[in-house]
Amino acid sequence: MVDFKVVLSDPKSGLSYKIDATGAAAGALLGKKIGTEVDGAPFGMNGYKITITGGSDKTGIPARADLPGNGKRHLLLSDGFGFHATHNGERRRKTQRGNEIAADFVQVNAKISTYGEKPVAEIFASAEAAAE
Repeated sequence: MVDFKVVLSDPKSGLSYKIDATGAAAGALLGKKIGTEVDGAPFGMNGYKITITGGSDKTGIPARADLPGNGKRHLLLSDGFGFHATHNGERRRKTQRGNEIAADFVQVNAKISTYGEKPVAEIFASAEAAAE
């Protein structure tokens, strides 16, 4: 099965947390698209809803929300996500991934969209204590 590193952002506090998603938690993300809202229960966050905001594959190629599918494509970019021009009018061909989470992904970026009853800091403090 695949393993993902989920970087979960908390918009209220501005903090980010790392979750190692394996097994059922990783399976909950496979096939989902950027912008999809997922239940937080497989990650130990009951009552929470998580929105997928991006990700990158094993070679570091970022996923793009407006590119359908899960394959790689070589796009001619002038500015924006994945490329920032250094001179006026510069364009460059860059490799980008589609918006569907596939087994090639290593990191999935997400943010909390709906909060549950238990505070986020308390959920991750107990996870750190169990790891030690």
